[in-house]
Amino acid sequence: MPIKIVPLDPRRARTRKLATLSRKVMRNQVASTVQAGSSIRDFFDSLPEVLAASDLRELARRIARAHRAGKPFLMLSGAHPIKVGLGPLICDLIRDGIVSAIAANGAAIIHDFELAFAGRTSEEVGEGLADGSFGMARETGEFLNRAAKLAATEGKGLGEVVGREIQENGLRFRDTSIFATAYRQNTPATVHVTIGADIIHMHPAADGSAIGQASMNDFHRLASVIGGLSNGVVLNLGSAVVMPEVFLKALNLARNLGSKVRNFTAADMDFIRHYRPRMNVLERPTGNGGRAIALTGHHEIMFPLLAAAVREELAER
Repeated sequence: MPIKIVPLDPRRARTRKLATLSRKVMRNQVASTVQAGSSIRDFFDSLPEVLAASDLRELARRIARAHRAGKPFLMLSGAHPIKVGLGPLICDLIRDGIVSAIAANGAAIIHDFELAFAGRTSEEVGEGLADGSFGMARETGEFLNRAAKLAATEGKGLGEVVGREIQENGLRFRDTSIFATAYRQNTPATVHVTIGADIIHMHPAADGSAIGQASMNDFHRLASVIGGLSNGVVLNLGSAVVMPEVFLKALNLARNLGSKVRNFTAADMDFIRHYRPRMNVLERPTGNGGRAIALTGHHEIMFPLLAAAVREELAER
């Protein structure tokens, strides 16, 4: 049967006074102009107090509050934030005790090592794939696979040993290595490897048993860190799959072993919003209390803004 259209009379529509209807944005929340030569504090004060701008400042406040209270700020990271040049900022946050622990995927140590060793990293995958040369840098494979074997033999985590070896071997640019900085500061830095996903697994020196053992050691270290996360902050920076999955399991293990981990702030920063960060970092872990914040944008812009906002918050008393 065809749909019968009943004529409407819009003149009968009921209206109400504006003052009787809710409005979510008020005059005092709108943006203001930043003048040339203004401070970073002026810039943050000029942002509108709505949506992501409000969330960015709220996350900065929560990180600063956790720092003042001696609560952890755990950073989960993919490799891309390191590749786009955020290492020096992260190193400074570690040196200043603002980042209290960092956990990363297996590719993170590759970019961190290459920047510390040669001052450059990343390659054109398609070009090297054509002749099988992609990812086959000799020094990268030898150094990191040796670190995995040392970590397994010594019963230590891969992140700690990579940092130690970068530092003790005197790599030229070690001061901007996240893992060497964490090692010097005695800050937990863990690495969570997916076997076969990283270029160094193609190398002759790769030992799956050693890599697996070193990464398992780090998984247990991360679970220990997460056991003390109550009233702290966890930030997932640029990992769409590996670190959200690892975080969820490490959190569950910590709770299973008796740690009452709750009332923490969980944040995710990435180019786009993915399923696993939303569910495994933001929603499920804070289901029994806490705050979830999602910020979307380029790492090389968003993270420096967050770091600057945190420092501004810490500068205020």
